[in-house]
Amino acid sequence: MTLRGRKKGEAVPQGVVARLPVYFRYLTDLERDGIERVSSAQLGEALDFTAAQIRSDLSCFGSFGQQGYGYNVKELLQQVQYILGLDQTYTMILVGAGNLGKAIASYDSFRSKGFEIKAIFDIDPLLIGNYLGGCVIRPYEELGSYLQENSVDIGIIATPKDSSQEVCDVLIASGVNSIWNFSPVQLVVTDQVIVEHMHLTDSLLRLAFRINEQFGTRSGV
Repeated sequence: MTLRGRKKGEAVPQGVVARLPVYFRYLTDLERDGIERVSSAQLGEALDFTAAQIRSDLSCFGSFGQQGYGYNVKELLQQVQYILGLDQTYTMILVGAGNLGKAIASYDSFRSKGFEIKAIFDIDPLLIGNYLGGCVIRPYEELGSYLQENSVDIGIIATPKDSSQEVCDVLIASGVNSIWNFSPVQLVVTDQVIVEHMHLTDSLLRLAFRINEQFGTRSGV
């Protein structure tokens, strides 16, 4: 099994990117259960994808599996981990220690995958000085000076929408070019900055659409 490099600047389709974590999770479960090999047909049936789609997705990154054998689970998992960048560690800071921020900081799975929150910031004097996820909550006013002294790979924004763009601007001005945004605002950034938006309400609205589309729960329409 070989992992070929793509040409610099060659984009991977967003649909493929969205499915990579799904492959990672399922392959992790298979390895934990002691499964040594799996076919694209078995993967497709388990994940509700087609076998052709899975083969096409993986072909974006290299040559995987053997005809008549399928995929070696351990080897494929290692390659997917490499593709996702999980062979590295990432330092993160969190801005916003409200209910959503607390949930993010308390999620142990991040650290096990190499994502470590090193500092947390908030404006609420009742929260400042408390510990959350092993970090002391710092005053937001210290964000700029912290970023000047510490290297940060990812900035997490879990603030109300009125302040999220300001926080984003501070992060970018301080050299943080990757942002995980949980605020309900579409942030304005330059092309050099990577933003992953996590709009929880959007997910709920998509679920509502699918419920009504599949089960026809609307009345009088």
